[in-house]
Amino acid sequence: AKSEARRKELEEKMVAIVQEKNDLELQVQAEIETLADAEERCEGLIKNKIQLEAKLKEANERLEDEEEINAELTAKKRKLEDECSELKKDIDDLELTLAKVEKEKHATENKVKNLTEEMATLDESIAKLTKEKKALQEAHQQTLDDLQAEEDKVNTLTKAKTKLEQQVDDLEGSLEQEKKLRMDLERAKRKLEGDLKLSQETIMDLENDKQQLDEKLK
Repeated sequence: AKSEARRKELEEKMVAIVQEKNDLELQVQAEIETLADAEERCEGLIKNKIQLEAKLKEANERLEDEEEINAELTAKKRKLEDECSELKKDIDDLELTLAKVEKEKHATENKVKNLTEEMATLDESIAKLTKEKKALQEAHQQTLDDLQAEEDKVNTLTKAKTKLEQQVDDLEGSLEQEKKLRMDLERAKRKLEGDLKLSQETIMDLENDKQQLDEKLK
């Protein structure tokens, strides 16, 4: 009776762990999609920044040309100066947006770290259940030994043995499924870490571009 109760308890634990691993897998997928969206926004912001820099360069060049012309073009010069101010404001807005994207990237990194820690906890649970499964198998072997000495309980113990073997098989199947899910999560985690690295490189490139633009505006 104790062995049967223990088997049921193990089965319930395995089902709970499977559900928890599935939930984690969905969370990892959601974070991957969030990171991909941030990368796409970064690419769009980079394109906008390049366009604004080109416009600013063009405006500065036109301003220099207009300053060499006579006083009749003073009004046009003032207009170009206003355009430069607007472009600088747009660049400042772009930098604020980039800072927001960087903050979102850090938040995603923290979520990935938390998911990794939860996976480690699940691995410990799997190891514990594996140990308990081994103990259950040893109890099964002891049952076989008792069958030899208690022939008057042959029929009852035979049924118990068959049921116990089925539960062991079910437990092994669940354990294999947990291991497969863990491998899937590991692959997803590695892909997410690779995406994070690409995002970091993109941010560094944007910061370099900003520094160059700041130097030109001085």
